[in-house]
Amino acid sequence: MSAKILGLSAYYHDSAACLIADGRVVAAAQEERFTRKKHDFNFPTQAVRYCLSAGGVKAASELDYVVFYDKPFVKFERLLQSYLHDAPKGLPSFIKAMPLWLKSKLWMNENIGDELDYDGPILYTEHHESHAASAFFPSPFERAAILTIDGVGEWATASLGVGEGNKIRLLKELHFPHSLGLLYSAFTYFTGFRVNSGEYKLMGLAPYGEPKYVDRILNEIVDLKDDGSLKLNMRYFNYVSGLRMTTAAFDRLFDGPARPAEAKLTDREMDIAASIQVVTEMAMMNMARFAHRETGLDNLCLAGGVALNCVGNGKILREGPFKNMWIQPAAGDAGGALGAALFVHHQLKNAPRVADEKRDTQRGTLLGPSFTDDEIGAFISAKGITAKRFPDTESLTTHVADVMQRDAVVGWFQGRMEFGPRALGARSIIGDARSRSMQTTMNVKIKFRESFRPFAPSVLRERVGEWFEMDADSPYMLLVAPVNPAHRYDVPQNGARGLDKLKQIRSSVPAITHVDYSARVQTVDRADNPVYHRLLEKFFEATGCPVIVNTSFNVRGEPIVCTPEDAYRCFCRTNMDYLVLGSWVIDKREQNLPPLDESWMKEFELD
Repeated sequence: MSAKILGLSAYYHDSAACLIADGRVVAAAQEERFTRKKHDFNFPTQAVRYCLSAGGVKAASELDYVVFYDKPFVKFERLLQSYLHDAPKGLPSFIKAMPLWLKSKLWMNENIGDELDYDGPILYTEHHESHAASAFFPSPFERAAILTIDGVGEWATASLGVGEGNKIRLLKELHFPHSLGLLYSAFTYFTGFRVNSGEYKLMGLAPYGEPKYVDRILNEIVDLKDDGSLKLNMRYFNYVSGLRMTTAAFDRLFDGPARPAEAKLTDREMDIAASIQVVTEMAMMNMARFAHRETGLDNLCLAGGVALNCVGNGKILREGPFKNMWIQPAAGDAGGALGAALFVHHQLKNAPRVADEKRDTQRGTLLGPSFTDDEIGAFISAKGITAKRFPDTESLTTHVADVMQRDAVVGWFQGRMEFGPRALGARSIIGDARSRSMQTTMNVKIKFRESFRPFAPSVLRERVGEWFEMDADSPYMLLVAPVNPAHRYDVPQNGARGLDKLKQIRSSVPAITHVDYSARVQTVDRADNPVYHRLLEKFFEATGCPVIVNTSFNVRGEPIVCTPEDAYRCFCRTNMDYLVLGSWVIDKREQNLPPLDESWMKEFELD
């Protein structure tokens, strides 16, 4: 009988749990979705409870193994050495870090045992082993090169490996403090966004600027090597032992201090964003080329936080040496829980692995909780909500496709919740990509977030090549591709700068076309997400357009919704027009709701 293995990630950011049983991934979820605290780093108590329940495990004592996604003592050694090296300068940072270490991280065995009421085997994988396992084992490849790139694990900040069959081997590592992830996070901090949360904002801001600081970055800050490694000039960084990411020298190099959070964005921040994105893509491409030279393989698997840089991923796919790529959808630390469990299952227990070249084994990463129509109906009845239940998928998707054509914004809640940071048609807010006002409406009236943030398209997999310059699976929204020239509009060269570019209509699907004609594409496959696929088919049949807007079902600073109650609360607090909960549709006009009150936004920290 196959072992029951619980994988855990905790105490840094994005705590998560994953259960493997009967040789497959049964369930995986981030703790934030249950606690409603974005990037919750605490022990994933509720995520564990869900995973065990989904696997029919009544108590943790039934588990064969619990595995943690990194090695806390090795990480503590790195922190201690770093602080001692910079003593006494690092004392404030050391004092701030110690309570969590002394309370939880250094007593991991006892802590896990107490939290789970479990006295069985507890194993530990290395951080980048977890990432590598999460990248390769669910992939559709029998053999592949593996790249993991993030901020830092124990000592490693990037690794190169090879996966074959049911085994992975790590061949080379880049070590702290030299880190592409921390370099990008330093620029995230400097441009006024939150580290470990706002990196995607920096990526989205980049096309508004000009990469005029590239030479300055390459000459002063980072030395990119042909072997994919890099070396940082540490006089510009303070993250080794300080409480800030950057130093005064960094301020001088970039013409002034860091932008305060929420301050007005200027051309400087946009140009800095454009510049560090170019440098990051150069580094990612160097790593990919070196991985290909070293392994000679046609397939590449990616994980680690930097693998969420979908612009860089798209560049590797288009211009890099590999024929095929697969990227772990939960590429950050949450995915470490999945990788750790898979590492024990395949690598240590020698469980066989069968790769299918046509599809991965992560099943659309729909691994979270689901709710039956009867459960949703009971919630609707208890709340006194006016709603209509549709008898089948055909009538439901026909109705939703119809209201979307009238510029309605729809909350879409179906099936199992996604594992990872992207909404993929299970917990999404959707709309008509052809609408010229949809991006502004969603950003300002629904998400309550910065106007420059782009929205992603969901497109029928069988139609993706007609609308975007790509013909590859992108089910997890981790590849950026240009909009097909056949659907672009010429933009007058009137010298528009910065956020003024937002006013220019660039394509027949303006709501998902970024200012550089790019889009972060999600391909929708019938096998993984049949109801969402049918909705896109219905919209295509009615409009001739197989593309809709898809953004995560949440407001700024809030985790993606998990339950029908979360979804309804978000619906009531925003200018959303309709809410679809399974087979039930709720029309805002039919509800007896008080006037919109935005005071609730104080509940959520800005991300």
